[in-house]
Amino acid sequence: MSGVRVLAAAAAVLVAALLQVSVLSQVSWHGVVPNLVLLVVVAAGLVRGASFAMVLGLAAGLLLDLAPPADHVAGQWALALVLVGLVAGQVNREARSSAVAVVATVAVCSLLGTTVFALTGALLGDPISSVGSVLGVVGLALLLDVLLTPLVLPPLMAMFRRLEPVRALAWQR
Repeated sequence: MSGVRVLAAAAAVLVAALLQVSVLSQVSWHGVVPNLVLLVVVAAGLVRGASFAMVLGLAAGLLLDLAPPADHVAGQWALALVLVGLVAGQVNREARSSAVAVVATVAVCSLLGTTVFALTGALLGDPISSVGSVLGVVGLALLLDVLLTPLVLPPLMAMFRRLEPVRALAWQR
C-alpha cells in the first residue's frame, strides 16, 4: 500500500467525518444526515477492492464512533463500515464502470451499514423507540446517501484511481 494512497484516504475520511458531524448535522432531516464517510468507504471498495475498503471502513468507523456527539456504543459504525467495505469491494469490474451499478451499490451498502448499526445498537441496549422508526431512519438514510452519490462518488473514485492505477495481472490478460 502506498503512503500517498493511505494519506489521501485518511484525508478523505477526515473531511467527510468533519462535514458529517458539523455541517450536515445542522441541516439534518428528522435527525438523519447523509453518511459521507460511508460513501468514502464505498468509493474505496469500488476502486481498490475489499481489503483496502475494509481496513478503511474499520478506521473510519472508529472515527465516527468516537467523534462527538457520538451517543452510541463504540464499535457499531466500525463493524457496519467493515461490512460495507467488503460488499463494495466485491462488485465485479464490469459493474464498476456503470453508473446504475454504482448507485445500486451505494443503495445496498447504505441499507446494510445503517441496518447493522441499528441492529447492533438494539442488541447492545441502545434505546430504540420502535421497529417502524428504525425502518424510517434506514429508509431516509438510504435516500439521502443515494441522492448525494452523483456529487460525491465520482471525485472520490477518480482520486483513488489516480493515486495508484490498478496493474493488470498476467492471468487477467
